[in-house]
Amino acid sequence: MPFAHPLRDAKVTVLRTVLLAACGLGLAGCDAIDSINPFASEKYKPEVVADTPADKLYSQGLAKLEDRDYEGATKRFEDLDKQYAYSDWSRKAVLMTAYSNYEGGRYEDAITASKRYLQRHPGSKDAAYAQYLLAMSHYKQIPDVTRDQDRSEKALVALTELVQKYPTSEYASDAKAKIQITRDQLAGKEMEIGRYYLERRNFPAAINRFRDVVSKYQTTRHVEEALERLAEAYMALGITGEAQTAAAVLGHNFPDSPWYKDAFNLLQSGGLQPREEKGSWISRAFRGVIGMDTRTAEAQ
Repeated sequence: MPFAHPLRDAKVTVLRTVLLAACGLGLAGCDAIDSINPFASEKYKPEVVADTPADKLYSQGLAKLEDRDYEGATKRFEDLDKQYAYSDWSRKAVLMTAYSNYEGGRYEDAITASKRYLQRHPGSKDAAYAQYLLAMSHYKQIPDVTRDQDRSEKALVALTELVQKYPTSEYASDAKAKIQITRDQLAGKEMEIGRYYLERRNFPAAINRFRDVVSKYQTTRHVEEALERLAEAYMALGITGEAQTAAAVLGHNFPDSPWYKDAFNLLQSGGLQPREEKGSWISRAFRGVIGMDTRTAEAQ
């Protein structure tokens, strides 16, 4: 019988115990990982989702529009643009995105989409309509005359571009009508500020505002009052020649206006009569408009 070494046998026993424990822990660890791994019993296979056909996405967008689900329509058209970029479907999608946002009252989004369309397709047959949507999105946000008129300025610019770039389009006539309304709004804001200064006897500041109305917005309904207010402010400053000219131009162009009667009475109270000085900026401003109208009529 071989001699048994007690120390060696003890080391072997300990080693076997450690190995068995380690194996047990490893198996337990594997079981624990498997229990939380959803793919332990099968291999993961990435699923490829096919794009929805373009015509189907477009039809879905139109259906959403009919249901007045403008947000849903916008989503369909945006998906169409993304999935079929650089195609004719993308061109249609961007325009319909602008339209859906406009109809849904999301005017800033409509402006963004309209600009994107015009940048991508400036020469397309629908560019005039994209410009119209852009202009109308600004126009719909014009505030009342007591507030800042930045939106009115942007609407005027966009509407003017529409008329200039697409004069024969079906939207030009409506744009011209809205240009007049927008100009009237801007003139009204100038009048409000001018009256404010006039009431506080800040006559130079008031004159600057009324001058803007006479120079820039002569075709609006505010020009009659602006001329009368100019007569008031100039009389208060003792600049009688300009006051007489303002009244004379007012009477010549709007003889039946109640504002002319006020201006006439104001001059009479100071022993003056309406009299036009041809060198006055007021006289030159109105001559410029008359000349412009004549040239326009001859061109037509």
